[in-house]
Amino acid sequence: MFWRMVRGALFRQKGKMLMVAFTIALGASLATAMLNVMLDVGDKVNQELKTYGANINVLPRGASLLDDLYGVSEGSGVSDKYLNEAELGNIKTIFWAFNIVDFTPYLNVRARLVSAPAGGGDVKLVGTWFGKHLELPTGEALDTGMRNLKSWWDVQGRWLTDDDTAGVMAGEAVAEKYGLKLGDTIVFQTTVLQADGPQTNVSQTEAGGREFTVKGIFSAGGDEDEAFYLPLARAQELAGKPGLVSRVEVSALTTPDNELSRRAAQDPRGLSIKEWETWYCTASVSAICYQIDEVITDAVSKPIRQVAESEGAILEKTQLLMLLITILSLAGSALGISNLVTASVMERASEIGLLKAVGAYDAPISALVLAEIIITGILGGTAGYFAGLGFAQIIGQSVFGAAIDIKPMVIPIVAVLVFLVTMAGSIPSIRLLLSLRPAEVLHGR
Repeated sequence: MFWRMVRGALFRQKGKMLMVAFTIALGASLATAMLNVMLDVGDKVNQELKTYGANINVLPRGASLLDDLYGVSEGSGVSDKYLNEAELGNIKTIFWAFNIVDFTPYLNVRARLVSAPAGGGDVKLVGTWFGKHLELPTGEALDTGMRNLKSWWDVQGRWLTDDDTAGVMAGEAVAEKYGLKLGDTIVFQTTVLQADGPQTNVSQTEAGGREFTVKGIFSAGGDEDEAFYLPLARAQELAGKPGLVSRVEVSALTTPDNELSRRAAQDPRGLSIKEWETWYCTASVSAICYQIDEVITDAVSKPIRQVAESEGAILEKTQLLMLLITILSLAGSALGISNLVTASVMERASEIGLLKAVGAYDAPISALVLAEIIITGILGGTAGYFAGLGFAQIIGQSVFGAAIDIKPMVIPIVAVLVFLVTMAGSIPSIRLLLSLRPAEVLHGR
């Protein structure tokens, strides 16, 4: 009899029940979409931010110490410490190897520009990888370099290739200073430190230096605009430093710092065994830096704090925004359910009063109304869940250009949220139901 009454009530009020189901479906769909995106947004946001450069700087131990103690930056000429280029592939063998997106080395060379349209002067040459193909110790292959790491640079002309021995790329500031244009031939003079003292490199050019052709002029918006870039092998030859690099920039997917990662960054040896294992197996920037130091001889890896902290702040704010949208959507659904179910109870006041008059207690009548609402909630929540999966994919494609991974753990979370919202929205109607007096209702008061 109970279920016959429930079925009859649902069909008699199908218009209102459909509205209740739609309200629940709307809240469930937004909750499903936001929760799936929120749980998957970390990698998506990090991947998006990786297009704006590196977040880890790897320096030789001596150069890092000078920087920490005296503020002497790498490339100042004070430190003669270098890293071994042959070891750089080891970066992709660390525990978090799959989180390493790109990396590229640099070798700074002091030089003098002796032939340019607007005169000459002391300049900075930087050797690097532009598009390096690496065969890794793991048997895998990797293509990395400046073209990937600095993809936002505005380049006139073209990027160099690593086998281009006669080309150079000029920063916008240095090109303007010396009046350089695409296709100009310029001459650099460098100094190589040998066992018998400094010796100036001299080629067959009239200016007594090395000839290069400007094949690209770039705008990076930073200090890079004041330097010339050329292939690493060519810079090593000019500097007399075969197989050596000054530093390495690494772009890695990381999680926001927490208290444990900040403690580990200060002193990993101060952690307990359990804390150390938790930290080491978490993709925090400090853990990835520590693991890079393990595979590169005499290296000190430092997070580029402005980038790393910005990534964490953006990620936290994005997740907070999605959580607030979820809470507000569910609160709106609860208010809508409350209004609709209260209106339904008011319309059925005579029916409820009659049930009470013939001996029905408040508990069975309340159970009848709740059963109707719960069934409607199940139907609306199910429809809302699948609609939310579609919304999540739309958000993923439009914002991140990638599909959102469906998280199974969202199903029980949404089910619990729908139940709580449905119950919360039903409270005013149940209170109204309990306050009805048969005599007053049946007499029209």
